[in-house]
Amino acid sequence: MQKQHIGVLFGGVLLLVVAMGISRFAFTPILPFMRIGEGLSFEEGGYLASSNYIGYFVGALGAGFIYRNKKNFLLLTVILNVFSIFFMGLTHSFLLWVLLRFIAGATSGFIFVLTSSIIMDYLAAHFQTRFSGFLFSGIGIGIAISGLLVPFLEGSFGWEGTWLGLGILSALLLMITLFLWRNISIQNSEKVEKSKETKILQGFMPWLIIAYGLEGLGYIITGTFLVDIIYNIESLRPFASFSWVIAGIAAAPAAPLWMLFISRYSTVKVLSIAYTLQVIGILLPVITQTSWSVLLSAFLFGFTFVGIVSLSTAYARELFPKQSGVVVSALTTVYALGQIIGPILASSVEAYFNSFKAPLSFAGSIVTLALAILLVGKWYSTRKELSKDIEVYHHSS
Repeated sequence: MQKQHIGVLFGGVLLLVVAMGISRFAFTPILPFMRIGEGLSFEEGGYLASSNYIGYFVGALGAGFIYRNKKNFLLLTVILNVFSIFFMGLTHSFLLWVLLRFIAGATSGFIFVLTSSIIMDYLAAHFQTRFSGFLFSGIGIGIAISGLLVPFLEGSFGWEGTWLGLGILSALLLMITLFLWRNISIQNSEKVEKSKETKILQGFMPWLIIAYGLEGLGYIITGTFLVDIIYNIESLRPFASFSWVIAGIAAAPAAPLWMLFISRYSTVKVLSIAYTLQVIGILLPVITQTSWSVLLSAFLFGFTFVGIVSLSTAYARELFPKQSGVVVSALTTVYALGQIIGPILASSVEAYFNSFKAPLSFAGSIVTLALAILLVGKWYSTRKELSKDIEVYHHSS
């Protein structure tokens, strides 16, 4: 792989570190300190999380309509994203936090979709598609960085200093990306003329989108509550913050590893394994509450969710190579919608049954449903394609 290609790819990785690992997911380990310091209720913490998820939904949806000046638009949203991280540490106004978390979410949505689209198109144009999995390692690296840095920064500078420190780090990573991308020109996406072939809601794609939306709903319940659940089990409290680091460490190499499997097996088969492992990870703390079970749960969470993101995104682009922006936006939008609904349903389930096991059991069943839809969809669309081919053959002969 040429030096320039490595630079372009690494710049993309750093943007995902900022937008996903820091801007979106650093909130999880910082929230307990903000709650203690500012007397925030669980409900208020939930509003901040929801504001971010709604923003992410808006950004992911909007990114599908960006065809021109992708690179400049992307870099502008990263600057806004960095400001939203930094200013979290400069205000004590709850309403401003809600607004800042919305801005962080919206810009993260744009950054994820546009970076994925730009990098995957760039690699495809230079016959380097096999390296696309490395891009998504940015999510895991970011989670690991935030998991390791948050307790250290908070111990020295409080929760305010933690946001400021992460803002400075994000600005530094943006500057490195600007340097790495200084000589590359990103081609504008062609607005493909609509035809029967360009309709993305055909064949296997609708099934993939529905499964991916349910995955967003199921995985976010673990993503939102895992650290809190561990913290509230007295004997496991020392492992609470460490579990987030484990999730990040597992997520960092996940994308390239999962992408390696699809060179040997079909994408749907590999996706099925990832979904199955995720269900096991979600249900482990329900079955047994020991240090190894919660840490294994965190590991499987990190390893599978990044794998499912990278595999689904790459497969969608493979199905519609000329519409990478549109398909990545469609997938990310339903995923974001699932993330908005997930915590709300989980909180209701937890309140009704008064047990942390209930939302996890619910999440496990949702991801199982996603797996079933994926497999049924693949079987049905393959069968339909086959009968169409037989029909064409009979007509031509």
